[in-house]
Amino acid sequence: MTTEQLLQGLKHYRRIARQDLLRAPETPHPDAFRLHAEARRALYVSLEGRAAEAGPQDAIEFALEQYRALPFTTGTAEHEHPGLKGCENGLENFFLMIGLDPKTRREARNARPKLGLASPGEGQGHNKLEDM
Repeated sequence: MTTEQLLQGLKHYRRIARQDLLRAPETPHPDAFRLHAEARRALYVSLEGRAAEAGPQDAIEFALEQYRALPFTTGTAEHEHPGLKGCENGLENFFLMIGLDPKTRREARNARPKLGLASPGEGQGHNKLEDM
């Protein structure tokens, strides 16, 4: 995948997140829905920057690092941990877009900590991304 193709795909995903931001007030949990969309959008912006500066491989490696750091939120209510869930969803969308090998994704997923066991600041992919 070329840098240009990657940037076009991320731009498309960013637009979807933007549309979701606009739809948030119409949902049962508007604040959670908004935070989920904001986390995805921030992730896509960060990945765009990585890809533009250092190329697609750097963006992919960064995405895998972020994914490994995210704690699992499986089993929590839909509106809980929207930032973490938004990052997870955004990263998984990215992996589908680039056609990441399922084995690589599975290995990264298996390295993820359980919720509450991540170090302070770890697993807050949306916060890390904003600092980049």
